[in-house]
Amino acid sequence: MSPPSSSTPAAPVSVNAVAIKNFAFAPAALKVKAGTTVTWTNQDTDAHTVTSAGSGGPLHSAALSTHATYRYKFTKPGTYHYLCTIHPFMTATVEVT
Repeated sequence: MSPPSSSTPAAPVSVNAVAIKNFAFAPAALKVKAGTTVTWTNQDTDAHTVTSAGSGGPLHSAALSTHATYRYKFTKPGTYHYLCTIHPFMTATVEVT
């Protein structure tokens, strides 16, 4: 058995995927490090979008059909609020550190 590598300390695996199912984003609050690409996957039969709340935000997906995905690489720290423009009650955030 080889000793553990000192160059890769044990750390929790960062989740960088959001499921869109049952008319909700799961998880509704995601924390990632800058430089992380997040992937949203629509698991509903209805179309959904991933769109920044407010003007000027970076998230602007097309309507995602069932099993379609949208990816965005977060490069700047901050809290990004987003919603589905088709179903505005669907809201969530990505916190980038």
